This record gives sequence, structure tokens and C-alpha cells, in this order.
Amino acid sequence: QVQLVESGGGLVQAGGSLRLSCAASGRTFSSYSMAMGWFRQAPGKEREFVSAINWGGVRTEYVDSVKGRFTVSRDNGKRMVYLQMNSLKSEDTAVYYCAASTKYPATNVNAYNYWGQGTQVTVSS
Repeated sequence: QVQLVESGGGLVQAGGSLRLSCAASGRTFSSYSMAMGWFRQAPGKEREFVSAINWGGVRTEYVDSVKGRFTVSRDNGKRMVYLQMNSLKSEDTAVYYCAASTKYPATNVNAYNYWGQGTQVTVSS
């Protein structure tokens, strides 16, 4: 089992920055060298892929709408995954979820086995 807890969400003005954190626990996280992903879900919309990072942290993927603005990273020693979000736009407003997968790259929600509870990000224009 893997437990994931997100933090760092909040209210920010357009153009501002936030850093989301995801704390992972559970033996499976290390045993299966799990890749991590970030997804988001806006009201009335489907959950969409944002970013992913492999176990070693050297391979990353981003949805086109966040490329150049968001950066995913991880610290396996601390069991932490981060999403640095810069130049935020109103369309980035959503609940952000971190998730763990045994597959990489994985951009589909069905490829992820474990999910956090989500953290709200609201960008005011």
C-alpha cells in the first residue's frame, strides 16, 4: 500500500507561484520504484494529467498547457514529490492530486494505483 498526502495549495493571484508537495508512505512506494504523477480536476471537468516523473527523477512529462511554467521533482530519501508552479493562470484553478504508478510514462488516470486526497489551487485574475 501507498499513502499520499498533498499540501501547499491555496489562493494566489495570476502570475504568482505555488509549490505543491506530496508526502508518500508505505512499503510499496520503495519496493516497486514507483513513478509519480500530478493530476488536476476543475469543477465540471474530468481529471486531467499535469505532470509525471520517473523513480530516478531524471525523466519527466508535462501536459502542453503547463510546459515552461511547472516543474516536477522528487526526493526519494524524504519520500517527497513536488510540483513548482510559476506564472499561474486562472485556468490552472483546480484540485490537484498526486498519484503513484508502477508504470512510466503514464498520462492516463487508469495507470495510477494510489491517489492522495487533493489540494485546492485557486488563481484569481
